[in-house]
Amino acid sequence: MEISYLLIVTFMFVLAIIDLTVGVSNDAVNFLSSAVGSRAAKLKTVLLVASIGVFVGAAFSSGMMDIARHGIFQPQYFYFSEVMCIFLAVVISDVFLLDLFNTLGLPTSTTVSMVFELLGAAFVISIIKMASGEMDATIVDLLNTDKALTMIISIFLSVAIAFVFGLVVQWISRLIFTFHFRKNLASKIGIFGGIAVTAILYFMLIKGLKGSTLVPTDIKAYINENTMMLLVGSFVFFTLLMQLLHFLKVNVLKIVVLIGTFSLALAFAGNDLVNFIGVTLAGLSSFQDYTANAAGVAADQFVMTSLQESAKTPVFFLIGAGAVMVFALCTSKKAKKVLQTSINLSSQKNDENDMFGSSPLARNVVRVTTNVVTAISRKTPQNVKDWVNARFRPLEEREDVAFDLVRASVNLVLAGLLIAVGTSMKLPLSTTYVTFMVGMGSSLADRAWGRESAVYRVTGVVSVIGGWFITAGAAFILAALVATIMYYGGLVAMYVMIAVVIYLLVRSHINYNKKQQVNAEDDKMQIIMNSEDTDEVWGVLKLHAAETLSHTLKFSANTYKIMFEAFSRDDHRPLRSSLIKIVDEKGTMKKMRRFETRGMQRIEQSVAFERSTWYHLCTNSCQQMLNTLIRIGEPMKEHAENSFSPLSKEYVNEFKPYCEQVYQTLIDINNIIINNDYSTADEVSSRAKDLKHALANLRKEQTIRLHKSSGSLRMDFVYLNLIQESHEFLSEVRNLLRGGNKFFAPDNNAKNAE
Repeated sequence: MEISYLLIVTFMFVLAIIDLTVGVSNDAVNFLSSAVGSRAAKLKTVLLVASIGVFVGAAFSSGMMDIARHGIFQPQYFYFSEVMCIFLAVVISDVFLLDLFNTLGLPTSTTVSMVFELLGAAFVISIIKMASGEMDATIVDLLNTDKALTMIISIFLSVAIAFVFGLVVQWISRLIFTFHFRKNLASKIGIFGGIAVTAILYFMLIKGLKGSTLVPTDIKAYINENTMMLLVGSFVFFTLLMQLLHFLKVNVLKIVVLIGTFSLALAFAGNDLVNFIGVTLAGLSSFQDYTANAAGVAADQFVMTSLQESAKTPVFFLIGAGAVMVFALCTSKKAKKVLQTSINLSSQKNDENDMFGSSPLARNVVRVTTNVVTAISRKTPQNVKDWVNARFRPLEEREDVAFDLVRASVNLVLAGLLIAVGTSMKLPLSTTYVTFMVGMGSSLADRAWGRESAVYRVTGVVSVIGGWFITAGAAFILAALVATIMYYGGLVAMYVMIAVVIYLLVRSHINYNKKQQVNAEDDKMQIIMNSEDTDEVWGVLKLHAAETLSHTLKFSANTYKIMFEAFSRDDHRPLRSSLIKIVDEKGTMKKMRRFETRGMQRIEQSVAFERSTWYHLCTNSCQQMLNTLIRIGEPMKEHAENSFSPLSKEYVNEFKPYCEQVYQTLIDINNIIINNDYSTADEVSSRAKDLKHALANLRKEQTIRLHKSSGSLRMDFVYLNLIQESHEFLSEVRNLLRGGNKFFAPDNNAKNAE
């Protein structure tokens, strides 16, 4: 029996190491975004500072381990077999959940999932115990309802609190410093730096020391008794130090940003470490207590009163976890992509970043907010508005800087403080979302949410909050289900679940390796947006544009053929699926066009003027092709879904050759563009023109039939629409070929191509 549970604990430790690596790779890089986005230091320097913070934070995180031990349920009412069932259900559910959310591409949070998985597993085991009648207790007795409710409220309130604090603090900071902050540092930077460093010192060290096993008790007592004196002394010292550094021509804001990076990394490790190893260490503690004190008592009879005690996590576990996190942080291949996403979201540049898309809720929020702001503006004296607007007048920064050092300082210091407050109160907060919401609030205060981007950023905020609720519900239900299966299935069910988790881990690893193969696309985008060599940008841009047009052509050709064949079989399912895919393709095409248009702004102006007309002709043709497919597919889908008379065999046989010719024309044009060989362009264009004439004749013939028809008019109308739109489809295809011939022409032949 002990061997079986030892294997379970071992598996939990393996999973904890994996969680540490994945968690740091995906979440911890968020505390790097402000330093990297503002270019406060080289990436290696930022990583070094963050690594030290992570390592120190891991050593101070012992107190947070109590959440997994007795923060959600009352362990004195549970037996060893039951708590192991709860803990194993949590780690297994976590893998299931992460795999599901990664597959669906939905946002998630390790903090939210851990809390609600514990709550779900403990809840269902409590219900089973109550139903069995083995004890006279209520759900309030078995679960730590007060503590659980406090943690849940703190998690969800942290979204609003982080956003509001980020908005208010950044607005005040910008009023003080303005965007021309370099002219306003002499009399203010000392106090600003003193407040920032003192606040970090208080929350990161004084508060953090309470949960650390590395600091002697007498030192803790001294700090607690002399807290105010230490704070005042620190403020005076650091204010003078920062002012002196400014006089010595040292950029104090960069120092504050690096200290803030350290503090946020420390807060991340101190707060989020429990998400990765807290449950595993609680399981180890339970196993050690059982093997040391059970003495012949069955696993389902040994009460786990030991979990009521505060966690005394061995230092080597914390140091080992910190080492794993530092290693993952420095070697993560995902860091650059996550960093770029975070930076783009809060960038001062109004780049119409629509990575989250738009939503009716976001549009209404933006509209209402705009109306409220307009109403307030009308009531505000003009001189006040002029003064505030002058303080918020943007300053042109380097192209590689997403926002300035003032906002980077506020983001880092404020996010670190908020997370540290939660940690000191032993309340789990989502580091990812606190950082995200502070960044969103500060970017709103800095007026980075312009009319062109506000709806997308509001949608992003709503998506994150919605992801929290989805994560919470899914974690609770899944952990409850897994715990129920393992409770009734015993050790056999536990090992089956472990086998399923291993399979999911292997599958996720394989899928990740497949995703790594598409990094060439990201590399092209990085070159287009970051390279200073205009010739290199132009060469890569042409290649990227050719691939975009080729993708749309192949998609359009296949979709056109699929829809006709599905309508011929009277099958509505492929029609519905095709229309959904067309909408997705339109969204992708829109993003690629916006990105490539920005790339056109980075090439030689003469080349851009010469080629932009033909580029936009190509992309307009692609968009119109997709619109034409929608106009073809929607009548077909409606006809098939309503089970109207299917397309007659006569019409199927009549149009099938035309469908094949349209399909082949698109494939031929795709080959011309992707191979950049236009030697056959005139011949293909001529064939397309002849096919258009043939379809025009077929349209006239079908119109005559329509007036003489005594059969199904609905079917005749859909068939006529197919012919008409196919004719228009070919017109756009020919325009695409014409524009491609001139856009991709060699530079020295460009004018001749016109």
